[in-house]
Amino acid sequence: MPIVAQSTETTDWVSRFADEVIEESERRAGDKAESPATAPVVVVASGLSPSGPIHLGNLREVMTPHLVADEIRRRGYQVRHLISWDDYDRYRKVPAGVPGVDDTWAEHIGKPLTSVPAPKGSAHPNWAEHFKSAMTESLAELGVEFDGISQTRQYTTGVYREQILHAMRHRGDIDAILDQYRTKKAPPKQKQQKPLDEAELEAAEGSGAAAEDDGSFGTAGYFPYKPYCGNCEKDLTTVTAYDDDSTELTYVCDPCGFSETVRLNEFNRGKLVWKVDWPMRWAYEGVVFEPSGVDHSSPGSSFQVGGQIVGIFGGKQPIGPMYAFVGISGMAKMSSSKGGVPTPADALQIMEPQLLRWLYARRRPNQSFKIAFDQEIQRLYDEWDKLDAKVADGSALPADVAAHSRAVRTAGGELPRTPRPLPYRTLASVADITAGHQDQALRILSELDPENPIGSLDEARPRYDKAEAWINTHVPADQRTIVRDEPDAELLKSLDEASQNSLRLLLDGLADHWSLDGLTHLVYGVPKVQAGFPADATPKELPPEIKTAQRTFFALLYHLLVGRDTGPRLPTLLLAVGQERVRALLGK
Repeated sequence: MPIVAQSTETTDWVSRFADEVIEESERRAGDKAESPATAPVVVVASGLSPSGPIHLGNLREVMTPHLVADEIRRRGYQVRHLISWDDYDRYRKVPAGVPGVDDTWAEHIGKPLTSVPAPKGSAHPNWAEHFKSAMTESLAELGVEFDGISQTRQYTTGVYREQILHAMRHRGDIDAILDQYRTKKAPPKQKQQKPLDEAELEAAEGSGAAAEDDGSFGTAGYFPYKPYCGNCEKDLTTVTAYDDDSTELTYVCDPCGFSETVRLNEFNRGKLVWKVDWPMRWAYEGVVFEPSGVDHSSPGSSFQVGGQIVGIFGGKQPIGPMYAFVGISGMAKMSSSKGGVPTPADALQIMEPQLLRWLYARRRPNQSFKIAFDQEIQRLYDEWDKLDAKVADGSALPADVAAHSRAVRTAGGELPRTPRPLPYRTLASVADITAGHQDQALRILSELDPENPIGSLDEARPRYDKAEAWINTHVPADQRTIVRDEPDAELLKSLDEASQNSLRLLLDGLADHWSLDGLTHLVYGVPKVQAGFPADATPKELPPEIKTAQRTFFALLYHLLVGRDTGPRLPTLLLAVGQERVRALLGK
């Protein structure tokens, strides 16, 4: 049996895939490794098409193999995580909502992505590099270690020349495999009712796979290779003749009418079609593990067909789990061809890398999940902080410990983290109330825990900056908190005796409870005391109407302080407003 260095974290999906991948890698090598150090290098892969903003759905294409590769690396094995940048794909459409791009970019449809101009104002040389750069920066922040491979470079420098010639010699075999699926439809019970190839083309825009057809048909037969035109640079070409012995290939460009005859054994301006290109790369790179999106894992789609075609190139299909879609709170399924899809950079603007890694690590690849850009982000951070505390005190479940470990560190070490990770919702409230005034923010944060006050905002960074960015970019203006300048004299005058008494109880206790915990105890305790119960009585000891009284009291305070029914958590709001101003606004 091959040696598999079992992880102590054996209960999560990452460890299980790592076991399979190590076994398969050593099986392919044909001998037993004496130790991880002498085992063959394990190759895992991802593919990303920089056809537009690379969004958070595409990130799953990277994070799934990254997490598995990192677990294997932790066990002492050598691992290569390849990211194939599909920058030699054709430019299919002008994505909506990209700054610096207008309808004139449509003239480039059909060209390689690296031959399309970058958006106006970009510092990058072409379209592909513009979008690759943003993703590369995000992956660095997330601690993802990878080897990037430009498919433009691979094809235009002749790296795949022998593979192309081999595919052309075996075009009949490839055609026979593809022909098994060309007329098949999705099963009736599936939601997807389009022909598989059509649905796959649409899904490929945002899933990291090249969006191409099965190959070129003409009077000369089937060819799995598409030349880019020597005149207009587009791939709207048809191969009209090919000779296996001389490798002479003749093609004509349908739109511009250009035609030429080239020798394929020295010609580097074209590429294999997607369903041939992908399995060719599996064989060429020796890929053992590569996931694929749900649209590329259905019957007759790229992964299944590739499993047959890869044998033509002398390779084996990798272990390839299907991964489900990633959604955004309040948004539908993401697609790069539509504007406004959030990218990893957008997520990292409002959340720390550890939280984003955790969202991908805690769910199996076939489980869909959502990433929150709305108020839900505060609940996610609360959940993360609770897990952090459970891991610290040893009460977390093994699978949760594993997901936490994969979120906060890689085999290379710990990711940078906030020294004083104060609650995200508290930081967001402070950033909201102070509107960018850092001295005020520091004053409030230093009063949260008087016995251990924060001395500098840097202690709360980068989490504070992420929370501030969320407030500034994702909270509508009409939901921002604006503290009253003057007391609401009319409302104060209209209060009944019970409401006036509740305000007196609050104000009398301010000085003695001026901390986050103290004010929490105070504001929840006032309605209890008014009803004749101790301020520290637990919910089980109280009648249901106490909750109603608390909600009424809270609404009164919000109206008097910010003129609305709701707002930031009251203890944080009171600290932000300050004792003197609270007393003035509440009539004392």
